[in-house]
Amino acid sequence: MSEDLLARFSDLPLLDSYDIYQRLMDYWDEVMQDDVYLIADEGWSEAAKPRGIIEDKEKKIKETPDLTIKRNKYKMDLIPPGLIVARYFATDQATIEALQADQETASRELEEFVEEHTGEEGLLQDATNDKGKVTKTGVTTRLKIIRDEPDSDEERDALTRCVELIGAESRASKAVRNSQSALDQKVLIHYAKLTEAEIKTLVVEDKWFASIYADIQEEVQRLTQKLTGRIKELDERYARPLPELEREVDVFSAKVEGHLKKMGILL
Repeated sequence: MSEDLLARFSDLPLLDSYDIYQRLMDYWDEVMQDDVYLIADEGWSEAAKPRGIIEDKEKKIKETPDLTIKRNKYKMDLIPPGLIVARYFATDQATIEALQADQETASRELEEFVEEHTGEEGLLQDATNDKGKVTKTGVTTRLKIIRDEPDSDEERDALTRCVELIGAESRASKAVRNSQSALDQKVLIHYAKLTEAEIKTLVVEDKWFASIYADIQEEVQRLTQKLTGRIKELDERYARPLPELEREVDVFSAKVEGHLKKMGILL
């Protein structure tokens, strides 16, 4: 692969083929080498299976799980869950992203409403806790206190609206959690259904080749930014035409000459 990359990029005038080669070698050191050793040792199908995370308190080892189903934590050494999602459950992921957008909107509306009505003489000020936070408990408690007060209509309306916004945010968050949990379950089950051919496609094309391609794109982007910066620098340096600079020099030369004559240095 490395020799092929060097050959393919050797004729490009701007990209250094060895910069591309280094990108491959870095990926080999960081990821691909471990994958290859794992496949060679266990085979494609076995290497792709999820396993439990390693936790050793004495050695202070605690792996970060790639997938958590209830209290069960899994590590996917060869095929990250994101690759399974992208290839087989893109629609589910799109649904979750839409729900996340709704959650963000609900959170923002609540935050803006609370910010608007807290502070000195704010309608929610009496519903805050000791830390100055507005909570559902604080709001509902305050509503009960002022329930029969005839002069508290405005505050009551604000508190009622706040309860609605808190409820909307809670429902949106729950929808995201439930959908994500359902997707995680599907992903875990799908690992057991993968054929060896599907595993090879996921690893070689979706993981290795996609990562190397992204690294090469990053190298191209780095070069592009460097060239753009250089062009901007040259543009700023040569923005003024030479005749204009020469006229300016003549003007300053005349002024200097005039000062020297006044000083008696020039006759």
